[in-house]
Amino acid sequence: MSQFSYFLAVVLSFSMCSVKNAPTSNIEPVKKVNKTTQKGQTSSVFASGCFWCVEAVFESVEGVSEAVSGYAGGSAKDANYSAIGSGKTGHAEAVEVFYDPKVVSYETLLKVFFGSQDPTTLNQQGPDRGTQYRSTIFYKNEAEKLASEKYIAELTKNKVFDGAITTTLEALVKFYDAEDYHQDYEARNPNQPYVKGVSVPRLNRFKSKFPELLKKGKGLH
Repeated sequence: MSQFSYFLAVVLSFSMCSVKNAPTSNIEPVKKVNKTTQKGQTSSVFASGCFWCVEAVFESVEGVSEAVSGYAGGSAKDANYSAIGSGKTGHAEAVEVFYDPKVVSYETLLKVFFGSQDPTTLNQQGPDRGTQYRSTIFYKNEAEKLASEKYIAELTKNKVFDGAITTTLEALVKFYDAEDYHQDYEARNPNQPYVKGVSVPRLNRFKSKFPELLKKGKGLH
């Protein structure tokens, strides 16, 4: 391997959604998952690349109380970060979004979902590639499925994106919470290379596009 090839491999490895790129001594204490649904709230599941990024985006939205990183869509009976990283289990890195539908509608969450990613890149989001990084809406019922189909049809009709939308619609069978150290990862580890180079810029692009959807105090980093 040439020196240039080695350098490029190192750079790329630090730009991927992986905790292996951050020394454990620099990782902030883990956050325990709390999935207690508040009165009047419901939850929906989305996937659009690295869940660190997706979680941070949804948690910036008014009406969203919590977003939990996890895994969905696989055929295996269990899921963990090591297993899904191979791309062979069928799972996607996903986020379960807890929200108050009286404050933020499911249709608005679809706006957040499509407005914070590139849904035309099949099995890829930014530097992350593989089926585990696919763009997917994991619908919980027929209403979510129909709303998603309608929204995609409108985006396609209005030619919002240059390419064809590759987002898949998959019935949610089970959502597996990711390990505690993944929860609120971006907020707890702002100096991690991937977070600085990929996650924060992605969040800021979303905030710049949709300032009207943000919680107070959730402006640009």
